[in-house]
Amino acid sequence: MAVSSPEGQGQFPLPKILTYPSSTPPTLITQGAEGRVYKTTHLDPSRPCILKYRPPKPYRHAILDARLTKERITAEAHVLARCAREGVPVPAVYATDPRAGWMMIEYIDGVPVRQAINEFLGKRPETDEEKVAAEETDNAPLIELLRRIGATVGGLHGTGNVHGDLTTSNMMLRPFSTTIAAEGSKARMVEGDVVLIDFGLATQSSSEEDRAVDLYVLERAFASTHPRAEKLFQHVLDAYGKSFKKAGATLAKLEDVRRRGRKKSMLG
Repeated sequence: MAVSSPEGQGQFPLPKILTYPSSTPPTLITQGAEGRVYKTTHLDPSRPCILKYRPPKPYRHAILDARLTKERITAEAHVLARCAREGVPVPAVYATDPRAGWMMIEYIDGVPVRQAINEFLGKRPETDEEKVAAEETDNAPLIELLRRIGATVGGLHGTGNVHGDLTTSNMMLRPFSTTIAAEGSKARMVEGDVVLIDFGLATQSSSEEDRAVDLYVLERAFASTHPRAEKLFQHVLDAYGKSFKKAGATLAKLEDVRRRGRKKSMLG
């Protein structure tokens, strides 16, 4: 993950939990409109973790802001806990304080799937020789990764939850405990377990429409982020289709969502 600030302070006051003497100095990883994400430790300096913090919003009424913050932190923690119980690879929840606006979760050691795919694909070919070499590239390792993505998303939907922001940036590639590919091979770039992260927009839903929209968001994001691998996205859907009992109905609904998306694009 890219680091924005070496000490996590800068212009932002730290959440109280990170100001205690026993706390490991935090690193601000990213910030958004709704909150900030820090890397720190949990209980022991050797146990890294992520702290997601939703600071008070001065533009909102204080009571409304406190209620929304509490609801969103609680909802995200519940989705993560349920996924973990049912075997979906997500960060473990270590601690929460919804009133204070923070949640502490497991730090996933690895790289974003977005980065891994782009490194596997390499730079965009420009010469005829580079284009020929790109076409001859063995995509089997990448296809295996896409199948793991499809199975993981299917596992999530099988729990009765939707992510709300499925992109390859919101997936981490955690190294396998035992390496399979040879040292230095391109296959090593896309090895690892797919772990879903950033459940800030996740909701509990068993609706085929909601699941299909989740897939559509991932499909459009994949095409935009990895255009040279767009034709391989079907492997994600194939694996998804085998992942849980109601996946077939969701894939059928995806066709409807696509049609509406195309019509909306045409109409502007």
